[in-house]
Amino acid sequence: MTTPATLLQLNASLFSTGGQSSQLADQFVAAWRVSNPGAEVIVRDLASQPLPHLDAERFLSFIAAPAERTPRQQALVAESDALIDEIKRAQTIVFGLPMYNFGVPSTLKSYFDHIARAGVTFRYTATGPEGLLSGKKVYIFAARGGRYAGTPRDSQTAYVRDFLAFIGITDVEFVYAEGLNLGEPSKQEALADAHERIEQLTA
Repeated sequence: MTTPATLLQLNASLFSTGGQSSQLADQFVAAWRVSNPGAEVIVRDLASQPLPHLDAERFLSFIAAPAERTPRQQALVAESDALIDEIKRAQTIVFGLPMYNFGVPSTLKSYFDHIARAGVTFRYTATGPEGLLSGKKVYIFAARGGRYAGTPRDSQTAYVRDFLAFIGITDVEFVYAEGLNLGEPSKQEALADAHERIEQLTA
């Protein structure tokens, strides 16, 4: 019996489902559902379900030996484990990713900090770190007020690619909607181009 496909959608906009990046991700997921009837879709909205920033207590909980964790540490690790279980189950991962002040939203950084766990999503080897979450496809819908793709100011693309590769995910597709704050014609053109790309990806 074939296991139904699972998709994980991660929205990072501070506007939740109202953000342009979330709406592009929603459009892709709706089309993906048509091609994958019966599939499971997990939606994690980092605005309505924010994660705390990584602090010393959480970090020490993550690296403590399981048998030696206090009840408090076990609870903190359980939160991380739930997030990791979601991304492990998913064959397809979709990000709605806005750009804030040239970087990723802090909520997404917190998410990354919760799923980067040595021995769980990556491991250290004699030849360097090895990611443990291979075999997944990622689509990233990057919405930006200005135009930054391909320039030194685009710190997002390399950072997100590098992080995902660190945990073993290398098949990553970016769809950009840029210039959204540069006037209505620029906005409409960018969104139309992104919508066309979504249609191509889900055809």
